[in-house]
Amino acid sequence: MFERFAADARDTVVGAQEVARTRGDDAIDAAHLLLSLARQDDGAGAAALASVGVDGLERQVDSARRHDTLDGPALAALGIDLDEIRARTDAAFGPGALDRAGDDERTRGRRTRRSHIPFTPEAKKALELSLREAVHAGSRAIDSGHVLAAVARAKGSTAHRALVDALTAAGSDVAGLRVALATQHRKAS
Repeated sequence: MFERFAADARDTVVGAQEVARTRGDDAIDAAHLLLSLARQDDGAGAAALASVGVDGLERQVDSARRHDTLDGPALAALGIDLDEIRARTDAAFGPGALDRAGDDERTRGRRTRRSHIPFTPEAKKALELSLREAVHAGSRAIDSGHVLAAVARAKGSTAHRALVDALTAAGSDVAGLRVALATQHRKAS
């Protein structure tokens, strides 16, 4: 499948490894793909994000990851109010203390990896979906716009939640992003 990737999609995959390495992660997930494609200067995905007003995704990815780590509804079912715990922790130890503690726990004892970093099943699924997006669009090659469309389609993933949050903050949504992606693909044709 990799032979069907256009240059910007290849750059997205290669860049995702660097994003994962920089963040100290042991595997590449779809959020790394999303961050990588958003950083490109000339990719279809980055252009579509910019056209709907999304600028930077780090904060949304970090927030989505914290949501994955601390499941508010599950804690609420046990009678624990996560918002109250967060407020008390912030009051006692400063803003973001609970999040910083989680970051320390995730990165404690990690070495910087220099070798190949494996892809998670979530990232592999996003790349498979990007092929489907390209086929659906009638494209012969997979570009970063197709990777972005795949992330937008992968509901329930950290990357999808981060993307939806970023789109909402920019005053857009997945439908608006799809229109922007279609416009980018028409320009490229």
